[in-house]
This record gives sequence, structure tokens and C-alpha cells, in this order.
Amino acid sequence: MAAAVVRIVLIALQLAGPCGAAGAALPVVINTWAFRKATETAWRTLQLGGSELDAVEKGCGQCEIDQCDGSVGYGGSPDESGETTLDAMIMNGNTMEVGAVADLRHVKNAIGVARKVIEHTKHTLLVGESASLFAVRMGFPYEDLTTQRSLSVYSRWLNQSCQPNYWKNVVPDSSKSCGPYKRLEKVSFEEETISQRNIHNHDTIGMVVIGKSGTVVSGTSTNGGVHKIPGRVGDSPIAGAGSYADSTAGGAAATGDGDTMMRFLPSYQAVEYMRMGTDPTVACQKVISRIQQHVPKFFGAVICANTTGSYGAACNKIPGFTQFHFMVFSPLQSQPAEQVVDCI
Repeated sequence: MAAAVVRIVLIALQLAGPCGAAGAALPVVINTWAFRKATETAWRTLQLGGSELDAVEKGCGQCEIDQCDGSVGYGGSPDESGETTLDAMIMNGNTMEVGAVADLRHVKNAIGVARKVIEHTKHTLLVGESASLFAVRMGFPYEDLTTQRSLSVYSRWLNQSCQPNYWKNVVPDSSKSCGPYKRLEKVSFEEETISQRNIHNHDTIGMVVIGKSGTVVSGTSTNGGVHKIPGRVGDSPIAGAGSYADSTAGGAAATGDGDTMMRFLPSYQAVEYMRMGTDPTVACQKVISRIQQHVPKFFGAVICANTTGSYGAACNKIPGFTQFHFMVFSPLQSQPAEQVVDCI
């Protein structure tokens, strides 16, 4: 498969390796979208002696504080009831431990709570109000995640007859009116349409950090799909879907239409391709191509990095989304570099 063209936006990077993958150097921080402060925070954490887990937690946590693009952290993506809820995960590629939270309410630092799941429980994933109660027991403040911005988004949605939404095969007609909905007796199978999520609704920060010793850690944080049905959990907090880390191979993270992408475990699959020696760029392309075979019009992208520090990315080309921006920081540069890959 032809490699996607990678162009340096901020500074020129030394390129090496097959198929256009970026030059190998450790440590490396790579994350989805042009979330520069998150990259800087993760890198600074490493430089100050923090662990790879610290770097991912602090990097993704920076986006939660900054409310990156309204798609990460509090005050964004209100669900059908107007509430903002959070999903996050962190994975240790040395021990294969995962900590995750989903449908988290009233607690702003979702990735921090996810790490506490690793450190203080024998579980992997905690959800809903019970996850919030766990967070409070761990010392996190119980806060309102609603803001004037999220209330405004919710109000506009109600005023346009709750369009768009995620219902199908219900009455009343979900394409014309708000609920409450009931199931339609005769279920129809609709042709797949282009995802509601697009480049203006980024959905997730996904991050991979590989330390000097080759330790791989990955993580994600998101407030999920805007106007989602309450209780919905996407790919972000699911190991192998939102992200995956294995210090014997590498790490990957995904962003986009989680309801589609989580069905294919793209992050896990990308890491397995890299384990077999596949170049990171090609590994990302292969998982995107696999999803394309079943859902050609999905919105999504994947970042990949192997244990040498070589990295790449790929995305699915649909109208309005032909390129994907991501951030990288490595010893080959003096500042975070925003890079662009052409979608396939």
C-alpha cells in the first residue's frame, strides 16, 4: 500500500525508515490533533523525571483543563439530557494494566481517575455515577461539568428539533422531532451515511508516550459524541479500541467515530502489525483500510509508534476530511511539531 504523504507544518524533521515513517528517536510523545499544549506538557513531564504514565496522565489532563476544541473535558458535548460526561483510559505497556472510566459525571480529571483505577483497584473499567463516587473517595472534587457553552449547544439542538441525533427505527420520526422515542415494530436497515462527527468535532485526545528505555504508555480522554444517548460509551475508554500499549511492540491511539471504530479494535490491531515488523505508517493504514471494507464513509484516524521511536498516522478520506493533523515531540526537534497526513 502506498504510504501517505507526511508534511511538516512547524519545523522540518529528519525522516527515516520505510514508507515515509518519521525518524526513530526516543523518548517520543505523539498525540492526535493539533493539541500542542498537551504534547508540551507530556514532554516536560518526562524531562523533569516523570514516568511515562505521568506524562500521559499530565498530557491528556492538560487537554481536560484546556477543554480542547470542546471535545475533551468539562463543558462540552452535552448528551440528550444536556449533561457532559467523560470517558478516559490509560494503559501501561510494561504490565499490560489498564485503568478506565466511562460515563463519568461531576469529576473533571477523567484521566487522573482512570490512573487511580490501576493504582487502587483490581478492576479495569468503572462507569457512571459509581465511577464518580470512586473518584471522590480518591480525593477528586465533585464538580458541575456544565458550562454556559454546553448549555447553549444543548439549547440550540432542542430548538432545531433535536437534530442530529443517534436514534433509528423509532417513533416519532427521529429525523424530524425530539423524543421520547419508542421502538418501531418493523425494523429497517438503513444505508450507512457519513458520520456526524467531522473535523470540527474532534472527539478525543489519544496519546502515546515511549520513554528512553522503550516503556510504552497510551491514554485517551474525551467527552464523547455531542447529543449522544445518555449512557453511551464510545471507543476511548476501551483497551484496544481507543488506545493500546505494549512495550514489546509499540503503542497506538484512535480518534473519530468511536461507535464504528470500536468494533474493529484498531489500536490493538495496529500494535500487532508493528509487532510483526510492519512500519508504523503502514500499520495505521492497514487498520483504516480494514474498517473501510465494512464502513467506507466512517470518520476516523489512528496514530502509531513503535519501540524504536518511529511513528506514523493514517485517516479515512471522506468529504470535508482529507487530511489529519497530529503532534509529535522527540529529541530530533526543539519543540512540538504539528504534522499532517493525507487520508487514504
